[in-house]
Amino acid sequence: MIVDLAGEALLGYQSSQVDPPGFDDFWNETLGEARAFDLDVTLTRVDSPITSIQIFDLSFSGFAGERISAWLRMPLVVDAPLPAVVEFVGYGGGRGLAEDSLFWASSGFVHLQMDTRGQGAGWSVGVTPDTGASGPRFPGMMTSGIQDKYGYYYRRLMTDAVRAVEAAHSLPQVDRSRITSFGMSQGGGLALAVAGLSPLVSSLMSFEPFLCDFPRAIMITDNHPYKEISSYLRTHRGEDAAVLETLSFFDGVNFARRATAPAWFTTALMDAVCPPSTVVGAYNVYAGPKHLRVDTHNGHEHETDDDVLAARILAQL
Repeated sequence: MIVDLAGEALLGYQSSQVDPPGFDDFWNETLGEARAFDLDVTLTRVDSPITSIQIFDLSFSGFAGERISAWLRMPLVVDAPLPAVVEFVGYGGGRGLAEDSLFWASSGFVHLQMDTRGQGAGWSVGVTPDTGASGPRFPGMMTSGIQDKYGYYYRRLMTDAVRAVEAAHSLPQVDRSRITSFGMSQGGGLALAVAGLSPLVSSLMSFEPFLCDFPRAIMITDNHPYKEISSYLRTHRGEDAAVLETLSFFDGVNFARRATAPAWFTTALMDAVCPPSTVVGAYNVYAGPKHLRVDTHNGHEHETDDDVLAARILAQL
């Protein structure tokens, strides 16, 4: 069923999220600390039964110089630099197996798929640990370190994501003027954050993004992962303002105000995981050229035709 606003009420929705004081300084400091470490991109060719695509086990220095794993896939023959797609995966997942997700390389792109620190045991395999912050949290990642913006989990993960784009930018096989930040759900939220933080992003594909419009999201859905925040506040009564202050530094609405690359967003009226108004809250303040596709009879799902459409769009940019 339809779970949120629809029609003109949806398209005209404006988020209540505002920039917290010091937002830009916080991210400049955070990324500056990460860039003090050499990016140190390493590539190891994967022995695979897939013979039409090159696959590499890639790693680079992310937050605090910690090593982040990724898969790098590309056509077997690369005669000239190719456009790149840097992909971030959904909540609970990791980079998966080397032979997963062959679509982008098969379509002529360099495809860097970043592992997700501390995740990768829900629906796909991950290998990157998270040093993490201590402190009470509801099971899952949403409230890990939520007591303070400097210790919050997504500070580390979003920094990794920016560095993943920088890793792609460093590769000789990549056309540096054509780097797409791409993902669905949590991956879509990370892709949006990177578009707001990195000038290296030339286009954005954010499908049903998570991590958007926290003040509304945690009040209108009982679905996880947003529910983790409400569950934390159920026992930590009186901490609402402090938690929302932390989350404001990681909200897609605030990143959208700073992103200028051409963007394609999707949302779905029956999506109870990432309610459509939360996506529209970010979309409506997005600073660059943009398009929104609203699916009327879909929930929180990713279909192959989404990738095909994205590839056709990117081929024209």
